[in-house]
Amino acid sequence: MANEILVTRGLTKRYGNHLAVDHVELSIQKGQIYGLVGRNGAGKTTIIRMVTAQTVPTEGEVSLFGASGERELSKMRARTGAMVETPSFYPYLTARQNLEYYRIQRGIPGRRVVDEVLEEVDLAGTGKKTFKNFSLGMKQRLGLALALMNRPDLLLLDEPINGLDPEGIVEFRNLLLRLNQERQTTILISSHILSELANLATCYGFLDNGMMLEQISARALEEKCRACIEARVDDASRADRKSVV
Repeated sequence: MANEILVTRGLTKRYGNHLAVDHVELSIQKGQIYGLVGRNGAGKTTIIRMVTAQTVPTEGEVSLFGASGERELSKMRARTGAMVETPSFYPYLTARQNLEYYRIQRGIPGRRVVDEVLEEVDLAGTGKKTFKNFSLGMKQRLGLALALMNRPDLLLLDEPINGLDPEGIVEFRNLLLRLNQERQTTILISSHILSELANLATCYGFLDNGMMLEQISARALEEKCRACIEARVDDASRADRKSVV
């Protein structure tokens, strides 16, 4: 399908006798914010690492933007940005200095891109403040800025709101919503807490012990979780009568 941004088929990863990811079938459409939900150790990070080529699958296939061969996948990965686990930055450099280092290392043209992404994640005013003095929320936003430097069409985020306070979660969530709505960026975001994604995700995939249990839209999940009252009666015909009070 033309709108499929990321698809996995039978994606599997074994570490010795441990099956970390078990034949996962995943499909993300253009413009979606896909919440990958599972407890710690469910396989979320391993899936993202295989998609980003940081880990080699034991079995299965990854398709990005319709491409699945290794040569084509390498080209398509240039259209992705990722933040996997805690981003690594130099503690005694400023936000701008850290991003400039990575811009040069990755061969991203144009110095203006550093200022642009710092503005996008609300870190343009940090000045000479060094990374070691950043709050956790600021560190996470700098990680997001790094993932955005190549203007990705697909953004992969591994538990980016883990450990943030409520205010930090709201700020980060609003940043992602703005990227999705204004730039039509497709986003895969993992979390072990469903409620953290409730106001963000448009669809979900639920992982347990490396297996994909279900993929479902946010609307369908809301219908499933709708509050109701269950009443048990001994005479259903009488209870159904409108005259019964």
